[in-house]
Amino acid sequence: MDPELDINYVLKNLSPQLKKGVFVFCSIDHVKNIKEENIMASIVETEGRTIVLKKEIADSLKLPYSVTMNWITLNVNSSLELVGLSAIISKKFTDHHISCNLMAGYYHDHIFVPEEDSNMAIKLLHELSQRRKRKSKS
Repeated sequence: MDPELDINYVLKNLSPQLKKGVFVFCSIDHVKNIKEENIMASIVETEGRTIVLKKEIADSLKLPYSVTMNWITLNVNSSLELVGLSAIISKKFTDHHISCNLMAGYYHDHIFVPEEDSNMAIKLLHELSQRRKRKSKS
């Protein structure tokens, strides 16, 4: 299936799914004591490597983190070249005072939200999707 470039199609088919577990972002110098399969995502920055881990793994390794987050995957195959999706989601969450960290994978977009806001975030994503479906029927 080809990645989708139509923002209306993507919004109608967001299919948000909450991944099991609580996740944290940690900054590390090296991954010596961390099994590669435990690193859920990573990016190299000038200051060091940021990794996303399950909270219990970070705790067992005594890695510091600042916030616990839930991970929402949008199960629509959106293109890396799709314009506007991050802006629309960020605006919706901003209007409800929800912090979000968006990360694009090759096939799907992923959203990290503070643990206490995950239920509202899922609700808002469903609302976005339903609203777009209603608009397309009009």
